[in-house]
Amino acid sequence: MSTEAVRTVGSTAAPVDVVIVGAGFTGLAAALELASQGRSVRIIEREELIGGLAASFDIGEGKRLERFYHHWFSSDEEMIRLCETLGISHLLEAHETRTGLYYANSVYRLSAPLDVLRFAPLPLKDRIHLGLLALRAQRVKHWRELESRTAREWLVSLGGQRVYDVVWRPLLEGKFGKYADQVGATWMWTKLHLRGGSRTRSGKETLYYIKGGCEALLTALQRRLESLGVDIRTGVPVEAVHTEGAGVSGVTAGGEFHPARQVLITAAPSLAAALLDHEGADHPAVPELQRRWSAVDYLGNVCLVLENNRQLSDTYWLNVNDPDFPYVGVIEHTNMDDPERYDGKHVVYLSKYLPTDAELYQMSDEEVFEYSLPYIRRMFPDFDRSWVERYHVWRAEYAQPVITPHYTRVMPSVESRVQGIYLAGMAQVFPEDRGTNYAVRDGRRAGRLIADRLTTAAPTSDAGPVPSTGSLDV
Repeated sequence: MSTEAVRTVGSTAAPVDVVIVGAGFTGLAAALELASQGRSVRIIEREELIGGLAASFDIGEGKRLERFYHHWFSSDEEMIRLCETLGISHLLEAHETRTGLYYANSVYRLSAPLDVLRFAPLPLKDRIHLGLLALRAQRVKHWRELESRTAREWLVSLGGQRVYDVVWRPLLEGKFGKYADQVGATWMWTKLHLRGGSRTRSGKETLYYIKGGCEALLTALQRRLESLGVDIRTGVPVEAVHTEGAGVSGVTAGGEFHPARQVLITAAPSLAAALLDHEGADHPAVPELQRRWSAVDYLGNVCLVLENNRQLSDTYWLNVNDPDFPYVGVIEHTNMDDPERYDGKHVVYLSKYLPTDAELYQMSDEEVFEYSLPYIRRMFPDFDRSWVERYHVWRAEYAQPVITPHYTRVMPSVESRVQGIYLAGMAQVFPEDRGTNYAVRDGRRAGRLIADRLTTAAPTSDAGPVPSTGSLDV
């Protein structure tokens, strides 16, 4: 079927300057940037709700909660600025939280320097090495110094093999599974810098959360976008991105053709590649573009959310260093936000990154819950099934890109060889790790780039600076 034939299926929507595929924070931020510059924008989202991984669900009594846990660091300036822009910065609240580590059937506090010195699983000498590790990491001034190294190599050089085996190896294996030894040092460096910047002088961590959760932010953002004339369509899957001549012509979504001068895709790169895989996609750059976009490996996520009638512990974020435990993190959300905002319920997220063909990912919701109960009881011996009033299971097929050494060689660029097609998402946040703050930052960058391309001639050279700011993808 040719491109022209595809357009005859269903109806044709009114043309716009830009169609954005996906209504996560990247797509929404790009739309805000474009619409603020007077551009006509249409967002098309396959889910019924906007927000992507930050979308919320109903937990009763009109209360809403994110499907996957969220918070912001004090360094997350883009999110703070977005709240100011939307007039809701008064809803931002600072919380001093506690962090812990589950190891050998025991929970250890790791919120302050003295906690590190009390970490019994390591001899005193290695505890000191662990405490100094973050300081040594701060000596690295630019991520390019580490781009050729794995996280394992770098962490062993900073703290020694025993510190790596007890603290870091289980966390990397729990997070990345078979990819653990391939993870780049740049990924870990960013994590250490980010967490260090959110700690007080006493070593405690200050995090931010918005009253009403991401739902409050997304509601305000949607209202602003609609006031600017942005057309937001949810529950509509995009089936194809079409080219004509030298560039893009539009997308087909829900059987309707949407003509557009530019198209921004905010899905995972392999999903974006699939949108170009159809008859009529005869642009000579498409095959190579699909190959590049399919080169980034991803892990999925399973998140079990518990609504409990009592508290599991007083720790907000509990890292799990037990290879036999099915989750890498236990996040007790109401140890940050007030449980009274959830009718006194204590909300707990249990998170696991894994391939989508893994047994846990393939289980039914009930099977996930039943499978998890003995492990929760082992971690918290007083826990009883009767504590759980309701549970929810959420899955994300593309939750974590695997960041490897020399990642910039495979990282997709924002601007593609096909004129008018752009890609922006968590795979391009590098050197930072995925997160709503960087989704907003990169969405606005993409919006500015597209706005510029709408008013100037598209470049024809292969050159380009930092990929996240709009270099060409060959």
